[in-house]
Amino acid sequence: MLAWVSGGSNLNAPKNLMLAARELKARYPGARFSHCYRNAPVGFEGPDFINFVAQLPCDADAGPEALREQLQRIERLCGRPADAPRWAPRAMDLDILLYGSLVQDQPGLVLPRPDLVRWAFMLGPLAELAPDVVHPTLHTSIAALWAQFDKLAHPLDRIDLDLNAA
Repeated sequence: MLAWVSGGSNLNAPKNLMLAARELKARYPGARFSHCYRNAPVGFEGPDFINFVAQLPCDADAGPEALREQLQRIERLCGRPADAPRWAPRAMDLDILLYGSLVQDQPGLVLPRPDLVRWAFMLGPLAELAPDVVHPTLHTSIAALWAQFDKLAHPLDRIDLDLNAA
């Protein structure tokens, strides 16, 4: 079972991103990472974010809730308190975008992530890693969704930070 997770930080970003990548690789052997991209925060003022997407081989029996618990543990390791405000700078933000082809709508965990197709910092890096994956509710490949995306309105600036080497 493959899951795809979006990650980002705008506080001590390189350090926190490398820490998160090391933790993800230790917990999910075979994890792969997209390039990293710099983009402006959305919904609040603050330093630019650096974002990525990770492909994680997961135990299908554990379910997405177990993955979410691991992601929250890593966020705390990076210095994000459990009660951190949603629209504010953050040390680490990790969100499940897709968990295989699972479709679910549970409190606190909707899959696929509804805003995946709204944000370049999620969809662009996902298209790098999983262009042929079909979005489970839109029934369109990630590559086709990215090809249709308005990239000029949501620019991404690729940076030189290799999380695969973490």
